[in-house]
Amino acid sequence: MTARVLPILVALGFLIAGSTLGAQNRPLPDQESFLTETRKHLQTDSTLQSSYVYVETRREQKLDKGGRTREESVKVVESHPGLPGEERWERLIAEDGRPVPPDKLARQDRERQQKANEMVQRLARDSSKELARQERELQKARRERDAAVSDIYSVFEIRMLGRERVEEHDTIAFLLTPRRDTKPKTRAGEQIRHFSVRAWVSENDHELVKLEAEAIDNLRLGLGGLARLHKGARLSFLRRKVNGEVWLPAVVSYNGSARVGLLVTLRRSGTSEFSGYRKYSVDTVEGFIRPK
Repeated sequence: MTARVLPILVALGFLIAGSTLGAQNRPLPDQESFLTETRKHLQTDSTLQSSYVYVETRREQKLDKGGRTREESVKVVESHPGLPGEERWERLIAEDGRPVPPDKLARQDRERQQKANEMVQRLARDSSKELARQERELQKARRERDAAVSDIYSVFEIRMLGRERVEEHDTIAFLLTPRRDTKPKTRAGEQIRHFSVRAWVSENDHELVKLEAEAIDNLRLGLGGLARLHKGARLSFLRRKVNGEVWLPAVVSYNGSARVGLLVTLRRSGTSEFSGYRKYSVDTVEGFIRPK
């Protein structure tokens, strides 16, 4: 379910403590100008993460009808920036509390090296063709991101609620209620219109800090339209400022049920925790992108 949840959270753009009396008395910013400035900072987290290597710990629980955990799985991966025009590379390092054996780590590394070598060979054969392909992929991703951001502002009626403290940061809280008469232009926009959303934006940085979303009706997923996320499913998203320079995902969580086909209902909850962010460099991934 995680793979289906994350794109919804990316499309929305992206611990509450009590505010001080002084903060409450301070006039709120003008909503229109604040949202205009915030829009300038909205990027997909995959774009922001593209300069970083990090560790992601994924926990998923299978639930019974009463919401009790029947089974839990845990995977820990090192996530590295992908080769140009490709998805990120994930190196599984532990599963259900057990480190991945050295021989399996070595196999993952060899597969990564092989892909890097193949890209080098493509560049050697026809660099202009390969670079053109990479540029097309980049421009396509930018168009999709811009269209998804535009859908956020057209799909939702946005109302400023007030000032709140989130993890020691002053934020402005918003309620996003979907407009029923809008026609989204993107698949992400079609998905987010099924959610009611609360969002907290850093007052100083105009960056999304926290988001909570709840499905207000059933949502058709992929698999030929045979899968549906049920009303009441909840998603949450928390970002933290890394190295004092960029806001990046810290925790993503979800809880809900989905029907697959006509008879099977899956009940799941889970979290993804992101840690160990470090700037990507050749030294960071030594050996994975250097051809023999």
